[in-house]
Amino acid sequence: MNVVFMGTPDFAVPSLLALLEEAYNVVAVVTQPDRPKGRKRELTPPPVKAEATKRGIPVLQPEKLRDPGALDAIRAFEPDLIVTAAYGQILPKSLLALPRHGCINVHGSLLPKYRGGAPIQHAIMNGERATGVTIMYMAAGLDTGDMISRVEVPITDDDTAGTMFEKLSAAGADLLRATLPDLLQGRIEAVPQNEAEATYAPNISREDEKIDWSRTSRELFNQIRGLNPMPGAFTLWNGEVFKVWASRKPEGASSRSGAPGTVLQMTDDGLEVKTGDGSLWLTQVQPAGKKAMSVAEWKRGTTIPPGTVLGV
Repeated sequence: MNVVFMGTPDFAVPSLLALLEEAYNVVAVVTQPDRPKGRKRELTPPPVKAEATKRGIPVLQPEKLRDPGALDAIRAFEPDLIVTAAYGQILPKSLLALPRHGCINVHGSLLPKYRGGAPIQHAIMNGERATGVTIMYMAAGLDTGDMISRVEVPITDDDTAGTMFEKLSAAGADLLRATLPDLLQGRIEAVPQNEAEATYAPNISREDEKIDWSRTSRELFNQIRGLNPMPGAFTLWNGEVFKVWASRKPEGASSRSGAPGTVLQMTDDGLEVKTGDGSLWLTQVQPAGKKAMSVAEWKRGTTIPPGTVLGV
């Protein structure tokens, strides 16, 4: 049986490896084109391409799947099953109809909640206590296909988007291993999604990254960790972007007064900033033109006097 795997970021690599370790015949990998990265803007292959190349698997990198040449190139591999994980494009109907066992997707949420391109970040930012992975048949809509299997994964206060990517990536690979034998033997009864329960998690926007200090301390704590390790939450200091990478779990209301965004104090423990319902201690920051660092480290060369207002 010929399997074509479609995926792009690190999240997808364990699913590809699961297929290979279970001896499925992965005849080709489809991934996004190489993109410029880093300060030098060097052309860099996606993690899935790097893994496939290392293992001698043919790689296709169409800019758009809807181009006739892209479909012809995939069709030439005669796929019996297409497996996708964080590929980054919606599959056209002509591709969905190609393999006899269908196209399935490893999605990082408990569908129908958090359809879209940033389900892990939005789940954390919204304060969810659990998320998970759903394997579903792909359909023409955005993550709307019938559900095949799923697994729940807790979210703790210590988690960031980075740690949850790792947890869900591993959980997705394990779920794929467990699901495929039953699917290929026709022992799966897929379940339609309840449209009334559907929510969406679009790709992170600049507005999602901006800190609104009038929100509660818990909401800001969730926002900051949901955007770590990228793209990062930010506010303004002296009119320049001031990134916040980590904060301390809120412990209650502050007795200090001030408008939201006011710096209350700066110590080796962090930078205390007034919020809509109390205060939040920032512990890792990145001033414009600097590297990310702990507040204790930053404090050795810079201080922000109490009464300074961030965000303006």
